[in-house]
Order: sequence, then C-alpha cells, then structure tokens
Amino acid sequence: MRPVGPTLAITGATGFVGSTLVRHAAMRGQAVRALTRRPQPAMKGVRWIDGALDRPDSLAQLVEGADAVIHVAGVVNAPDRAGFAAGNVEGTLAVVEAAKQAGVRRFIHVSSLAAREPDLSNYGWSKARAEQIVAASGLNWTAVRPPAVYGPGDREMLDLFRMARWGLLMLPPEGRISVIEVSDLSRLLLSLVGEDETLAEIYEADDGQPGGWTHEAFGKAIGAAVGRRRVATVATPRGVLRFAAGIDRLVRRRRAKLTADRVSYFCHPDWTIDPARRPPAEIWRPHIETVTGLRATAIAYRAAGWL
Repeated sequence: MRPVGPTLAITGATGFVGSTLVRHAAMRGQAVRALTRRPQPAMKGVRWIDGALDRPDSLAQLVEGADAVIHVAGVVNAPDRAGFAAGNVEGTLAVVEAAKQAGVRRFIHVSSLAAREPDLSNYGWSKARAEQIVAASGLNWTAVRPPAVYGPGDREMLDLFRMARWGLLMLPPEGRISVIEVSDLSRLLLSLVGEDETLAEIYEADDGQPGGWTHEAFGKAIGAAVGRRRVATVATPRGVLRFAAGIDRLVRRRRAKLTADRVSYFCHPDWTIDPARRPPAEIWRPHIETVTGLRATAIAYRAAGWL
C-alpha cells in the first residue's frame, strides 16, 4: 500500500505519547520517520532514524523529505534548570532549525499546560521558552498544550494507580485538573497537520469534562478503575510533598517521579484547560470518556505486570 497523506517526521517517537502517535499514523497508512536512540522493531510505514535532539546530523536525516514535523520529544524530569533547558529549549531550537534548513514548513509542537505558569517550575519555564522559539520560527506552526495525559503504557500516573489499589491516595492540595487520554491526544496531533486555519494557534485540549476534575474526584475515579469501591483521598500539604520528594529522590534517585520541581506545579490549584483555547470542534473532539479510559489503563497495567 502506498503511503496516504503527508510524510511525518516525529520526535519523541519511543515515549508514551510519541509511540502512540507513530502507531496511529502507521495504521492510517501514512509514511513516518521516527527518531530513536535505540534499535526498534520494524513497523510497516515507519522508518526509524537513529539519533537524538543533540545530534544535528540525525535531525537533518529525520526531516529530509518530510511534509510536516510533529515535535513530541521533551524532558519532564530533570535535576535542575539546565537539564530542562537542554531537553526542552535547546532541543526544540535544534528541531526548528533542522525543519527550516530542510524546507519543511508545517510544524506541530507539543507543549504543556505548565507553560502558562513559567514561574512555578523549571519545567514550566522551559516549555514556555520552547513555545516562544516555535512562535518566532517563521514556520507554519501550531502548538498543543496537553493537560495530564494518561493511558496504557503511561508510567507517570502509575504510582497513583498503585496507591489506589491499597485504598489510599495521597494527592496534592485541593485543586482542579484537566486530563486527556493518549489516543485522543494522538488523534488531535494528526488532525492538525493539514489544517491551515490552525496556524499560529495554541490549543488546550482535554476529555471534555466541564470544569475539569477535582483532585478528589479524579482520585476516586482511579480507585474505581482498579476495583476499589472506596478510596480515601488525602489532600497533602506542600511541606509533606516536599519531604516525600526528598525520600523519592533518595530511593529512586534519577528515576524519582516526585521531585521538588514537580511539587511546585502539582500544588498550583488550577490545571484545567481554557475552554476558549479548545481546538475547533469540526477538526477534533475527544472520544475517550475518562472513567472508561482509566479502567482500560488499569487493565493494561495489570496485563503488563505493573499493577
């Protein structure tokens, strides 16, 4: 079968979001060039490019002949600001420059809601700087700020599912969040590629839940997903979270999920999307209802032996 639609160059192709995106694009019959640091199994329609964001030669190979770049790669956890700058700021600049040199005009950038509050965390600062680089690139860009992304294969929320299994969830202080299932996010990114009316727009997309979820309600939804009829949720003070971050760092070192930087933005009271920034309904709507999506995620965790 000949490729259908534009050829896509995808960074972050082996991560949680990126691997879903590559799979969906390949299922649609699109030609994909996907950046990877390690050898990957062959996939029909996918050409794996050995490289990294700090290897200009590999980025040039990635974007050569592509019609659009979807920049998913990014650092979500780093020991200091320099680590976030290297992955999210310098990495984004490198991909932008590679696209420009290759004459690739269409650029889809995956940002984060954290970019709205750059002073809260090094992560948010780095994502805001990356947005600025993309906006100043002169490319035909569109940016998407996902909220919390969940789904089968995600390890960032795995600890919440593990806690819920025991009937107790330690959550950030009271607040609200928006969420999106990874397949819905993937569909959005693919839908934007050929839409000229979305140029120079920053979209915020979620599951369609009006006003998002309170931390407590989302915690109880996770509890239901793992089969717990009752889950006690505890709004954890910032000081306790900071202490827990220190313990996590001692135990899991560089693999720690709860870091001081994350505590800073976890404790922000409102990580819900701005409804005015929703993608146009004629281009994309969420398909995955969150209660159903969380249940499917729990099933996948168990099948993988993670839960």
